[in-house]
Amino acid sequence: MKDLFGLKGEVSVVTGALGKLGPIWIETLLETGAPVFALDHPKARISEDFKKLQTQYDKSSLLLAFADVRERQALEAAYQQCRDTFGVPSVLVNNAGIDQPPGQLDKGYLLEDIPFLENREVFEVNTLGLFLVTQVFGSQMVKAGRGSIINIGSLYASVSPDSRFYDHIASDPPFLKPPAYGASKAAVVNLTKYLATLWAPHGVRVNALSPGGVLGTQDDEFKSKFCERVPLGRMAEASDLRGPLLFLASQASSYVTGVELVVDGGFTAW
Repeated sequence: MKDLFGLKGEVSVVTGALGKLGPIWIETLLETGAPVFALDHPKARISEDFKKLQTQYDKSSLLLAFADVRERQALEAAYQQCRDTFGVPSVLVNNAGIDQPPGQLDKGYLLEDIPFLENREVFEVNTLGLFLVTQVFGSQMVKAGRGSIINIGSLYASVSPDSRFYDHIASDPPFLKPPAYGASKAAVVNLTKYLATLWAPHGVRVNALSPGGVLGTQDDEFKSKFCERVPLGRMAEASDLRGPLLFLASQASSYVTGVELVVDGGFTAW
């Protein structure tokens, strides 16, 4: 079983490394023996969770680099750095993305007033940026004849946000979960199927991992409302996400490609 789920020596790339979920994916990969090439935007702030990983693992196991997922030249330079340091990657976790929970927006919008540029930026990063990263790194996996690509989706790739989760939040106009977010993640799931069928003959598997609500700094009322809607009665914790990632990254899922693994506590079963 250790061999089945082990990733020793499997060079792994994780985008959005400094975000909320990035350190979760990175720690899981490192603990199973995979060297990790961590990638994030040049303006991203190094999170405390990532700093902890840097104290536990030296640069022979964990290397942080910077590139905008929308800039091909920067991504190609990052790939060269990854190859020169660790070798050709065999695991790619497409985690970089823009989410806009309450408190992160400068102001709220009525649906009809949402600026075009805000919608476009979400799609540029969440969908087009993911595709560009896959072009640069995934194509090298195709040449090598092996690899696993895991696209991080979302609960909202398949269902609409429930506005009642947010109606207690003081906002004028009332807070709306940006519609581009779920739409961009739905596009990621479809793109996953496209790439999976295209690259299956080349030994590269492509799957999506879609978490439900992940516990963080949400206010108590939101958490209460959300958990009432989840059959398992709680939000996801970091430990709930490690196993699914490891499954998709390792040979334990060697006959699995083109699927969306939804880790949502049963939310979408209702």
